[in-house]
Amino acid sequence: MIYTAEEIFDFIEQEDVKFIRLAFCDPKGRQKNISIMPPELKRAFEDGISFDASAIRGFGGEERSDLLLFPIPSTLNVLSWRPSHGKVVRMFCDIRYPDGTPFEADSRYILSKAVEAARAKGVTVSFGSEFEFYLFKTDENGYPTSIPFDRGGYMDVAPEDKGENIRREICLTLIDMGIRPESSHHEEGPGQNEIDFRFSDAMSAADNAVNFVTVVKAAAMHNGLYADFSPKPLPGESGNGMHVNISLSCRDGVDRTPEFMAGIIAHIREMTAFLNNRPESYLRLGEMKAPRYVTWSPENRSQLIRIPAAKGEYRRIELRSPDPCANPYIAYAMLIYAGLDGIDRHMKCPDPVNVNLYTADKSITSALEKLPESLEEADELAKRSEFVRSVLPEKIIESLN
Repeated sequence: MIYTAEEIFDFIEQEDVKFIRLAFCDPKGRQKNISIMPPELKRAFEDGISFDASAIRGFGGEERSDLLLFPIPSTLNVLSWRPSHGKVVRMFCDIRYPDGTPFEADSRYILSKAVEAARAKGVTVSFGSEFEFYLFKTDENGYPTSIPFDRGGYMDVAPEDKGENIRREICLTLIDMGIRPESSHHEEGPGQNEIDFRFSDAMSAADNAVNFVTVVKAAAMHNGLYADFSPKPLPGESGNGMHVNISLSCRDGVDRTPEFMAGIIAHIREMTAFLNNRPESYLRLGEMKAPRYVTWSPENRSQLIRIPAAKGEYRRIELRSPDPCANPYIAYAMLIYAGLDGIDRHMKCPDPVNVNLYTADKSITSALEKLPESLEEADELAKRSEFVRSVLPEKIIESLN
């Protein structure tokens, strides 16, 4: 349900809400929040709740450190894993300077500008992501170990797959929050799981991604486990990916997907620092169905982009390089801008590479362009990129390692 500010006050009173979390993401995608009590909500809507921006990397220094959080009523969610008496709700926030102007490094603001740029060109971009994560056992003090919850494999069932009930709990919680998961299953790695989402508009998809991580971690903790979204939790096992499915519709009815995809391919190396923002991200790329080369092909899971076998509204392109530690707001914004550049310049896709790139001969792979092989390389490519500087604020670029 989408609430107005006025309806929020009634909801808070009628549903016995005692704590309100005001949430946002830092440039790296880590969720942050401040909790307030109901009597402070009116002030939050009207004047904002201040916080020390200098303590958030990428938000600036001490010289202009006061920023304000303004809750967005339409993002209200009850955190159902918190106590039923004295409920806890959470809203995402706009971040503003004290004079009321938007904070340029606010991830949601960055994505909103990208969505508006697409709308101005008559293009609507939808996203549906596939998230992978590991479940690990915890020790007697509740700290995570490196022992997987089970030894199941791809799409196994119980008893090999011990994650069935946890995935069920996660999916039902998401549905209660108005988020629609499409499917879930055990992945290839021991203790590794995947949950996929139905496509939605860019902002909803990014909000859902942040909600999803919170729900999974809460469900894991509730079951005495630890959920790990890092790109390469276990050496020698499959890494965690966040495959991003992208579909577009154009106001004039013309299919511009090939040009949009060509733009992503043209800019992918410059964008990779924002899609894979941890050093271990680059241990994942290039093995176990994670791409290494800047290529595409129909249905081929060894490629950077594949075109899944789907019809009608499910037709899409699937980008396979991002991982779950990416900031979804910035990641989706970069993909929109890259795709729009492809449309503006009528880019053409390179020829498809219809081979298995994990087993292909060097005579084929040596001629292919590679994704960055380290975070340092990715960061340098982003810092030198005219494209990146044309669409992202300097504060975000400065937040790179």
